[in-house]
Amino acid sequence: MKNCLKGSLTRLAVGGVLLTSLANAQASSDPSTSAMVSAKKDGNDSAIEPRKPSITDETTDESIAVDPGSLLPDLPPLPRANATLVGGTVERLDHVRDRVVVRVFGGGRMVVLFDPRTVVHRGAKEASIADLRQGERIYLDTILDGSTVFARSIRLMAARAAGDSQGVVLKYRMDRNELTIRDSISPAPVLVRLSSSTKVIQNGRQIGPTTLVQGSLVSVHFSSDGNGHETASEISILAQPGTRYTFVGNVVHIDLRTGLLVLKSSTDNQTYEVYLDTSIAPDEDLHPGATVTVVTDFDGSRYLARNLTVTAQ
Repeated sequence: MKNCLKGSLTRLAVGGVLLTSLANAQASSDPSTSAMVSAKKDGNDSAIEPRKPSITDETTDESIAVDPGSLLPDLPPLPRANATLVGGTVERLDHVRDRVVVRVFGGGRMVVLFDPRTVVHRGAKEASIADLRQGERIYLDTILDGSTVFARSIRLMAARAAGDSQGVVLKYRMDRNELTIRDSISPAPVLVRLSSSTKVIQNGRQIGPTTLVQGSLVSVHFSSDGNGHETASEISILAQPGTRYTFVGNVVHIDLRTGLLVLKSSTDNQTYEVYLDTSIAPDEDLHPGATVTVVTDFDGSRYLARNLTVTAQ
């Protein structure tokens, strides 16, 4: 009996030792609670951080900049069409619709379109649309593009231009010192101002401006301020209505159909247009190069030949 009890106790002791050993072995392989809370970080933790995109020098504003002009389509070439020269003054300039309203010489208005293909010059220098001013005299080389008038080129007067004009006096206003003449090459009357230094010449001597009567043929030397204002520096009275003039010179051109005779005077080397009266019979010796003497009457617009003599060669 004692031996059986002793054997049972021995087996229980051995089993307890085995269980304790297994428990200690399991406990030693699991991390402690404090180790999980205060786990020591090592250098390998940074390897699991999210990877940030690298920025290189190639990704700059200059590399992604786009020229706005490259996004626009190229303008089509100008159509091949006959050009028409139009002269007038600027009445209104519309930069929104890209058009200019021109008061045309001789009357009327014209709306003309423009775009970057339009070439602008002031005198001999290149200019731009921004240089146009209201009231300024311009000349446009225009073409008909469909149903619209397009300016192929625009020419402005030089800033300080000087020139000569010849025409017939339409009106002289002494109170305003303004002389209006009908120029032979301009469809509209030309207005020039007189100043205190303006000289009026007739037959080689200086006279007063009161002799600028209507119908007088004059030659005017003027300068411009670029704003459409011309000031005369010298006015020469070439002829006055009802006055008889005699020309001696060589025939430059003759048109018997219209009765026009153009001659170069041997006195002043100027060219004059003379219209033959119907009573003058054509002479067989009358041809370009012939020397003639012509007696004319000035009627306020032209020289009318009353007598013509061909000098024998």
